[in-house]
Amino acid sequence: MNATPATAAACGLLSCHVCGLVSRAPGTGGGTAHCPRCSARLHFRKPNGTSRAWALLIAAYIMYIPANLLPIMETSSLFGSENDTIMSGVIFLWSSGSWDLAGLVFIASILVPLMKLIALTLLLVSVQCRARWLPVQRTRLYRLVEQVGRWSMLDIYVVTILAALVQIGSLATITAGPAALAFGAVVVLTMFAAMQFDPRLIWDPFHQESQHHD
Repeated sequence: MNATPATAAACGLLSCHVCGLVSRAPGTGGGTAHCPRCSARLHFRKPNGTSRAWALLIAAYIMYIPANLLPIMETSSLFGSENDTIMSGVIFLWSSGSWDLAGLVFIASILVPLMKLIALTLLLVSVQCRARWLPVQRTRLYRLVEQVGRWSMLDIYVVTILAALVQIGSLATITAGPAALAFGAVVVLTMFAAMQFDPRLIWDPFHQESQHHD
C-alpha cells in the first residue's frame, strides 16, 4: 500500500509567507488567520496567485520583444553614432574574438530570460490543468527559476561599465538605449511572476486524489 504523505493543509496548518512560521488554522467561524509572530495574514494558498502570475508573465512576454529589437546601447563619437541591440552586441563580441564574453552575454541576456518565460508558462499551464506528471522536477524547476532571476541583468551592468570606461577618454559617449528599460522590465516582471506563483499547487492534485480513495 502506497501511503500519500499528509500535507500541511490537510493537517490544518498554515505557513506564513513573510516569516515562514507554521501555525494552526482557526476553526470554523474563526475568521481571518494572522501569523502570531509577524501578524501577516495567512492563507492556505496565495489568493489569486495564478491569475497575477499570468498577468505579470504576459507583460514580460510583451516587453521581451522591444528588449531584443530596440537598441540596448547608443554610441556617439566624432565619427558618427551607432546603435546596438543585444544580438548585434553578441555578434560583435564573437567576431572580435571575445567568444567567452559573447557566450556569457548570450546566455545571461537572451537565453536565460527566454527560458524563464517558458518555464513559468509550463508551470502555470500544468497547475491550471491539474497535471500530476513529474511533481518533484516541476518543483525543482520553480526553485531554479527563482535562483537564476537575479543573474539576468548582465547587459545593464555591461552598458554601465562601458559607459564609465569610454567616457573617461572623452572620445565617445555611450548611453543606455530604450531596450535597457524594456530588458529590466522583463527581469522584474518575471521575478514578480515567480513570487506570485504558489508551488504548493503542484502537489494539490495528489492530496485530493488521496482523499477520494479514502
